[in-house]
Amino acid sequence: MRPILLLVLFLSACTSDDVQKISAKKPELFIDTVSPNLVVDSFQLPTIDYDTSLWTELIQLDTSIILDIRYATKNNFVKEKMYDCGRCFLRPEAAKAVITLHQKLKKQGLKIKLFDCFRPRPIQWKLWEKIPDPRYVSDPRKGSMHNRGAAIDLTFTDMDGNELDMGTDFDFFGEEAYHDYLEHPENILKNRSLLKESMESIGFKGIRTEWWHYSYRGKSYEISDMVWNCVERANN
Repeated sequence: MRPILLLVLFLSACTSDDVQKISAKKPELFIDTVSPNLVVDSFQLPTIDYDTSLWTELIQLDTSIILDIRYATKNNFVKEKMYDCGRCFLRPEAAKAVITLHQKLKKQGLKIKLFDCFRPRPIQWKLWEKIPDPRYVSDPRKGSMHNRGAAIDLTFTDMDGNELDMGTDFDFFGEEAYHDYLEHPENILKNRSLLKESMESIGFKGIRTEWWHYSYRGKSYEISDMVWNCVERANN
């Protein structure tokens, strides 16, 4: 049977609603885990390969959020790659709160950039073995809010992805990173206040020594050993 005749028979078998659904379907967005702030229309989102009653991957809710998962690279304070790949998971309530804030910020010309989210306890052990100092790394026997899927490390950017000046880099261990260090220029203090007030408005609370760290206080969670899969990009 000729190809043209096959096409005619296929279209005649479809309702008008079916044709509209086929023509309207567009590929979902995918965040490249190598260059995580790059959005590529022709790639698919990572497969939902986790228990959605326990976890939410933030880019499944909003693909415009920026990921710079530092422990999936060597650009971190231990100078070693801790995660096999960079994915950002939180408990569902915490994830929805972050995305709600992100969508509000976009209307103001800002975005959220995430440096770390849920951190599996096996990774916490690896960090502890590198630096067994509770001033910088939580003892994995006690666990941290990151190990419970209720903490994020973040900053704000403009719509082009340029970070607001917070005075220090992420994971800078010194008094200049403290919330109560007030010797920074006025613009830096305003940026930090904006971050703090925004996070508190959605139920997150910071800690005194790290301007980038916030924990969700709306619900308690158990420490988790869940380690995510590393998914490959779909082909065009």
